Amino acid sequence: MNILLDGLQFPEGPAFDHEGNIWLVEKEAGNLVYYKNNRHSRIAVGGHPNGIAIDKKGNIWFCDSQQNSIRYYEPIHKKCTTIATEIKGKPLKMPNDLCFDRLGNLLFTCPGDDLADGTGYLCCLNTHGLLAKIQTDLFYPNGLAFAADHCSLFVAETGTKWIWRMRWNPISCQVEHSEKFLETGGSIGPDGIALSHDNHLFAAIYGSQHILSIDINSKTTKEIFTPGMNPTNCALDRQGIQGLIVTEAQNGQLLQWDCTKKGLL
Repeated sequence: MNILLDGLQFPEGPAFDHEGNIWLVEKEAGNLVYYKNNRHSRIAVGGHPNGIAIDKKGNIWFCDSQQNSIRYYEPIHKKCTTIATEIKGKPLKMPNDLCFDRLGNLLFTCPGDDLADGTGYLCCLNTHGLLAKIQTDLFYPNGLAFAADHCSLFVAETGTKWIWRMRWNPISCQVEHSEKFLETGGSIGPDGIALSHDNHLFAAIYGSQHILSIDINSKTTKEIFTPGMNPTNCALDRQGIQGLIVTEAQNGQLLQWDCTKKGLL
């Protein structure tokens, strides 16, 4: 793998914006990081920013596991806004990762801080601003992403080392069906995930020094080794030019692995 950035303080949540530039977070430093043309800049947002999702306007949405909140940053106005901090009067359970569906509803995971705590859940913040739990009783739900059909939602459950496949209805904002898809193994389990246009799923297996490449249709797998033990997340650009981008926490690196898979926003 190629090293793009080094010396990062627990990098997470890489994502490509609409121009093909890379955004990520430094969780322990409270920064967003913007990477373009071999140069990078840091934007201090405080808290512990985690997963990233970019909306159609180019705003950078992120979870904040320290402030128990969902926030977004507007690059044009250089402004940060907090959108949600609680659900039904209780603080959010340390939000971790997030993604948008095809209609603009925001889905995110709330695992807490214990892999053995089975009270983690998924939330949906719909386009009208209503927030609801959509799946409960999970053991550290972590990365999540949609497949190319926009309805198959994959969710990494780190505490059980399983990836779930769920049928998502973006109109009713409900999970209509859920099933265990694949057990990843690993010393800790799957963290962030990314999917390609041709139905390949890439899962960062935290604590095990590899990204697991999974053919969704055949469930065949391949290990892509990382320099450090703790890959946290990954992303694919839509053009299939920049390869697979990986964040790794042990060495604090942003990595790139050559491939021609095209990513999904």
